[in-house]
Amino acid sequence: MEENVSSAGQENGRDHGRDTRSRLRELALQLFAEQGYEKTSLREIAEQLGVTKAALYYYFKSKEDIVRSLVEDYVAQIDDLIAWGKDQPRTAATRAEIVHRYMDIVVNGTEVFRMLQQNQAAVSSLASAKERGELFRERMDSLVDLLAGPDAALRDQIRAASALMSISIGCMHYQRRAADPAELRAALLDVATELADAAPEQAALGPKS
Repeated sequence: MEENVSSAGQENGRDHGRDTRSRLRELALQLFAEQGYEKTSLREIAEQLGVTKAALYYYFKSKEDIVRSLVEDYVAQIDDLIAWGKDQPRTAATRAEIVHRYMDIVVNGTEVFRMLQQNQAAVSSLASAKERGELFRERMDSLVDLLAGPDAALRDQIRAASALMSISIGCMHYQRRAADPAELRAALLDVATELADAAPEQAALGPKS
């Protein structure tokens, strides 16, 4: 019985820790976007969240650590998608699923990249900025290979890259302009699946009227 109580307490502690860390990141992301990375201090983040600065340091030692954690989570999701895609048959259905899953990742990470874009000068000076660029290029190459196939012709590689970029840029550019998020998602998926040659059932029906 005591062991069960102890285990439950440890689990609750871990859950609380994850919740605090998540709330810290969400608030930091909001403040970075609203007032700028440089003008936001760790003390301000701690005060607004209602925790001590020492408690904040338990999770993040610096603002750069917060940005790094946000980017690493995004990269980890893409890595999971790549790992999944490598185990799937190279079919139109697989390409369509890759496009849909990539859409979900981008939608969930749009605010992070909006913040990075708004604070480009400050964030680009961080020591890990160049490393992040390399990480994204490597993963984009892997996704393009999954969509276009290994040793694909340059034109096919460009089409696959365009499918991915149409989602990334479309989300960033139109997310706050579109009246209906569902309509935006449908439009982006329509364009991306066409570029990725992932909608053979539509092609078989002929051009849309």
